[in-house]
Amino acid sequence: MLDSECMMLDDQGVTEEWIVRVQGSDYGPANIETLREWKADGRLLPTNEARQVDVDVWTTAAQIPGLFDVPPPLSSAALTEPPVQFSRRTFGEILTETVQIYRKGFFQFLGLTLLVLLPSIASQLTSAFVKPPQGENIDVVSGLAAGFAFLMLILSIVMWPVYIAGIQILTADIVRGNRVTLIGVLNEAVKFWPRVAALCIFVYGVFFLLMVFGLAIAAMSLAAGSSVLLALVALALLVLQVWMFGRFFVNVLFWQQFTVLENAGFIDSLRESRDLARSGGDLPRIQRPLWRGALIASIWFAVVLAITFGGQWGTLHYYFNELMTTQDPQTLLQQMTEAQKASGFNITAFVLGVVEKILQPLVGIAFVVLYLDSKLEWPSHMEPIVRAGESDAVR
Repeated sequence: MLDSECMMLDDQGVTEEWIVRVQGSDYGPANIETLREWKADGRLLPTNEARQVDVDVWTTAAQIPGLFDVPPPLSSAALTEPPVQFSRRTFGEILTETVQIYRKGFFQFLGLTLLVLLPSIASQLTSAFVKPPQGENIDVVSGLAAGFAFLMLILSIVMWPVYIAGIQILTADIVRGNRVTLIGVLNEAVKFWPRVAALCIFVYGVFFLLMVFGLAIAAMSLAAGSSVLLALVALALLVLQVWMFGRFFVNVLFWQQFTVLENAGFIDSLRESRDLARSGGDLPRIQRPLWRGALIASIWFAVVLAITFGGQWGTLHYYFNELMTTQDPQTLLQQMTEAQKASGFNITAFVLGVVEKILQPLVGIAFVVLYLDSKLEWPSHMEPIVRAGESDAVR
């Protein structure tokens, strides 16, 4: 502001004075202080004509130096406090944000989950309580039940792309503070069905083939026996399988977010997912998208294992005992099959499986939160702000 006032002085140190024209009438001469008073009273606007006293060329009041272009005064707090800067969320904050979003949109997330959960439950219950006929006799009720169970399974698979797209859309809307309804989310999610379905077939298909490759390696190891050469070959193939699995996991880490939230095509989704997953090379590992995504997936995998073991603990304990006492693989397989038939419907495993499906949106929400945080696409009221003195501690 002092620099602007200095511009009001000519070489002899005389303050410049101005004539202003408001509604056809000329006012002045007036110095900068008087002009500021007129401006504060609302009597002088930037569009009003103005000229210096000793100049005949008219301009506008907006061109008077130091009148309308004066920056607002800084508060004492702004003068004493260090500037602020933006920083990515910590991993703990990402998990906290995930739980908050899930709690805020619980009923909408539950509605999305029921799209795939209800058909799956119907298929499981039908298969559990309607036994197939023994021998060649085909019972009509059993046949209809088998057909119904198969149709429910297909319906659950068909609804899976809608479920995936809905998780992305619903999470992003909640983050942005939009009021959302389940019907609105479904209307948007259905539009992405063809692309998400194609990517599901590709991504899950590749993971399935990699798992089959791993099982083949395990079978080769068992068949190798005491052969050192076959054991080394199996070990080399196992290393290759792990490397391929890891590389593919990196490439598809954010494919769901780019497909839905960025409306990217099939190839673009995979390419941009790979680029984002490999970004942040200058950051500490715990702040890189790849490491955070792998940690989120690992936490969810641990939860799934805990739920599975909790529901099947008795059966798994029996299998382990049989494995330790039975030497013949064929006999062991027969005993395990008979034990599975004798155990019947496991209500504990069924209930825990339902709980797992209800909690499953958490992993999708976490990846959306991680995606938004990695790209720093947060609304202004939710951006993670830390002061300069605290940024090193957060990082």
